[in-house]
Amino acid sequence: MSKARTSTPRERYRAQVRAEIKEYAWEQIATAGASALSLNAIAKRMGMSGPALYRYFDGRDELITELIRDAYRSQADTFRTAAGAGAGLAGLAHALRAWALDDPQRYFLIHGTPVPGYHAPDDITEIAAETMAVIVDACAALPPSDGAGGAFDAHLDTHRQWAGDRAADSAVLHRALSFWSRLHGVLSLELAGQFTGMGFDPALLFEAELKDLLGP
Repeated sequence: MSKARTSTPRERYRAQVRAEIKEYAWEQIATAGASALSLNAIAKRMGMSGPALYRYFDGRDELITELIRDAYRSQADTFRTAAGAGAGLAGLAHALRAWALDDPQRYFLIHGTPVPGYHAPDDITEIAAETMAVIVDACAALPPSDGAGGAFDAHLDTHRQWAGDRAADSAVLHRALSFWSRLHGVLSLELAGQFTGMGFDPALLFEAELKDLLGP
């Protein structure tokens, strides 16, 4: 029995053109930033008219949404793959840094300055939450940290919707947020070139922050 066809030639052509449009969009973002993204400029590069390109994307916001969705999906898949291979929190940290260094523009699109006037749809938040769920699970697998919870831990007892259905206590959630915020802080500064000329290795700073987060 032959395999059922999953798409028509026209659908495959449309997917190919949309993928090409996204490639040119990433080039534009690398040159001038996401806020300067122009479908008309992309159409010109592709030898198309502006109205012709709008048959593939309704407008700038739909194109940005596709790029952001792809970036978050790539990040979530990277974390899931690492976790599936048995990586703990340290392994996830290394996977995050490798993913960020591999494509800084992709990283900054979802972790940098928001695009003015753009509002992401709800499904973007859902994809981003997949990454955080992996981090929470990794933190829950670590030995409990010493010391009583502070004011922020108490706050997390009633402000934990971002963690989804993870049955983790507030100390675990605090650790997950610390992991996320501190390592992203180092990565953002490194990728933005803020450490250039300071004379130290950003990779070692990243490792030092990770070691502090993991504890003794």
